[in-house]
Amino acid sequence: MKTPTRRHHAAFTLIELMAVITIIILLAGLVVGGMGFVSERQAKEKAKTQIALLSKALEEYKLDNGTYPPTTNSADGTTFSDDLFRALYFDGVQDQTKKIYLGELDPASSKQGWTSGTAGTGTTIVDPWGNPYRYRTAVNASGAANSNTMNPDFDLWSAGKDGKSVPGTVTSPDNRDDIKNF
Repeated sequence: MKTPTRRHHAAFTLIELMAVITIIILLAGLVVGGMGFVSERQAKEKAKTQIALLSKALEEYKLDNGTYPPTTNSADGTTFSDDLFRALYFDGVQDQTKKIYLGELDPASSKQGWTSGTAGTGTTIVDPWGNPYRYRTAVNASGAANSNTMNPDFDLWSAGKDGKSVPGTVTSPDNRDDIKNF
């Protein structure tokens, strides 16, 4: 009996190669898209944790001083986090009789990227997207009630990924990605 002989070498056709390349590209796209989602979720969780730590430090500050750090920067009582940095960390570094309420705010030793720049009076506490946290108390520096606060004590929030926030309007589209303690 005769055995059949092959005339052609065994190889992939062009269509088979294109199918494999297409599948690889689709899988790579899914991986890259998933990594973006995971990265965004991680940033949100980090912001929530930072807000919780800052809130705890503010409560300790109030226990020691009788009031929360005052807000001074705007008409609606909202301040950026430079006042918080000064009250919770910088004053304690400058004056050894004062307490440091959140040691993680030290720009020299913090690996978490909490602050912008070096320790100074203009240093702000930044969220995972590089925007300063916002803060306002229910009672302003002069002792008058601040009607813009949502909490009875203080509001603390991140403007989120877009960096936009309209503090007085809860339903503003700019507030959709905000991460708040209220």
